[in-house]
Amino acid sequence: MTLRFVGIDPNTDGEHCPTVWVDELTGDYILQGWRIAEPGTLAEIGDVPDGETVMRFPRRMARFLREANGE
Repeated sequence: MTLRFVGIDPNTDGEHCPTVWVDELTGDYILQGWRIAEPGTLAEIGDVPDGETVMRFPRRMARFLREANGE
């Protein structure tokens, strides 16, 4: 896998912050965000299969997804 760094949360403290990469071989996005642990939010989402997780990803980072897509 060859990852290309696209961007990190501009409001970051510099460590462990939402980040976007692109897998250059598949074109898939690789996202780092905040894992959701709030029971109410998880109840609304429903079952999350093993091997998957749900996360919060700041709206302000949408520009990095567009950039990764070549827009």
